[in-house]
Amino acid sequence: MVVDAAKVSSIDSPTPEEVDKITTLLGRPPEGDFEVVVVDSNGEPVVIRNGPIMNNGRPMPTRYWLVGRELCQLVARLEGDGGVRAAENAVDATELQNTHERYAKERDAQIPLGHVGPRPSGGVGGTREGVKCLHTHLAHHLVTNDDPVGAWVVEQLEVIRLA
Repeated sequence: MVVDAAKVSSIDSPTPEEVDKITTLLGRPPEGDFEVVVVDSNGEPVVIRNGPIMNNGRPMPTRYWLVGRELCQLVARLEGDGGVRAAENAVDATELQNTHERYAKERDAQIPLGHVGPRPSGGVGGTREGVKCLHTHLAHHLVTNDDPVGAWVVEQLEVIRLA
């Protein structure tokens, strides 16, 4: 398989080294709590799991964030070639809607009790329906193995690799 990724055990908080790596990969410091949940064969971060509320109180709709540099570039090329529309056409709409609902339920379960203020909305990548971002679907799939769009992205990356 073209995707070099393995789930790792979640931790309570990232190490200083992980914060530095994620800062470099994002091009800015993380704006909220996160955990590295998928790494590549060299131990480098591929996917982080974000907390639902950022440090400044703004909602964070994106639970799983693809940060692996090479994968991000490959997925960006796929998106640039019409991948969002192609993925939306390739997957079952009901299955996609169910994925959005499961994603939102998991994320929302992490909102602290008594939280007042804005809350994240939508499903994968903050969208309520359809496909918004292949990166977020792939990140979700790499963690849960339960995202039809993420599975489709893996298939497309494999086709690209074999071409």
